[in-house]
Amino acid sequence: MKDDIINKLETYIKEEILQQPNRNIEPDEPLISSGLIDSFSLVDVALFVEDNFGVQIDDTELNADVFDSLNDLSSLILDRQES
Repeated sequence: MKDDIINKLETYIKEEILQQPNRNIEPDEPLISSGLIDSFSLVDVALFVEDNFGVQIDDTELNADVFDSLNDLSSLILDRQES
């Protein structure tokens, strides 16, 4: 389940945010703190998560402390889906 979420997130970020469909994003690769995605793109990722996984992400969670990697974000999604 977690791998499916990571794959879906990775595909979205590579194709829609970075527009580099052949780029590989490792599950633990920093997204925000490395500058791979910026704050504007972070909002797009949050909206994608809410629309595709049925979970709410609060504006205060849009930072590197909450999800700076695909692993972090997928864990957040799974936690919210289980509650």
